[in-house]
Amino acid sequence: MAARKQARLRPVDAATRRLMELAARGVPARRIAREVEVIVDEWLAAPDAEPSDAKGWLSELREEIATGVADAEEQLSYVDAGEAAAAKQAGLTLAALQASHEAVERASAQL
Repeated sequence: MAARKQARLRPVDAATRRLMELAARGVPARRIAREVEVIVDEWLAAPDAEPSDAKGWLSELREEIATGVADAEEQLSYVDAGEAAAAKQAGLTLAALQASHEAVERASAQL
């Protein structure tokens, strides 16, 4: 059986995956915001980079993160305050997603 080529993710899908993995690990909000900057820099440094492509990807990323923030807020509302570890993890995830959303907004304004 021939080895299948692994499908290449669209840039926005790869970025979303990176950010969600960091958020799920509970990285500090400032770290995930920095990751957004790294992602945008990578997009712009690509050999065939077009600023209009980066703007489009940022717009898509903004929408996906906004959905993630809404989902995280909803999940946080379901966490029992007596479950300290779960509440802390949900709060960290929400803070990371909010920070990534703010970083995407800043990056969009700069392009």
